[in-house]
Amino acid sequence: MKRVIRVVVADDHHVVRAGIRELLTDAPDIEVVGEARNGHDAVAVALAQRPDVVVMDINMPELSGVEATRQIRAAAPAVRVLVLTAYQDDPYIYGLLDAGASGYLLKTAEDQEIVRAVRATAAGQSVLDPAVAPRLLARLTQPLPQPDRLTERELEVLRLAARGQTNKQIGVALQISDRTVQNHLANIYGKLVVASRTEAVTAALQRGLIVLE
Repeated sequence: MKRVIRVVVADDHHVVRAGIRELLTDAPDIEVVGEARNGHDAVAVALAQRPDVVVMDINMPELSGVEATRQIRAAAPAVRVLVLTAYQDDPYIYGLLDAGASGYLLKTAEDQEIVRAVRATAAGQSVLDPAVAPRLLARLTQPLPQPDRLTERELEVLRLAARGQTNKQIGVALQISDRTVQNHLANIYGKLVVASRTEAVTAALQRGLIVLE
């Protein structure tokens, strides 16, 4: 009897989760065993269900897909993560793969391509969207860049992040949107060559870019 691939779907949009669930459920060898609408739920459901694959979005409330992936991989190495996102920015790509994701697929992918990616991820293979693969290859074949200088606004975001403030709280304090905060954090991750908020704060403290009050 063919083994059934157990999947958890993590995305903050109900319509997207429902669409992915329907798509995967139509496959005879795939079973959706859980869903999550934010990063914290993604970690909790993944650790409770121990699926073969977590289909993970990046931009989610409470905990980003990058940090959720890192926590899942650290606590349950057998659980593989396939990123399915609309973002193809370099910091996100590098951050997710560094965090332990097995694949990175854009939401523009065809339905059957997503199904094949889930099967390949469950089988231990790496999956990269054709739009992403060339940039990752370039990164692997070039020397690591020196960290770029952070802007004053990025330093402001980082100082507030160091105090434990959420994206929403940082946005209110700086009078900018949550999405703008996320974009600043993504830029910070890329410049500091890190993959999470915790690593960014640690790196900034070590380099003297910010100080704890």
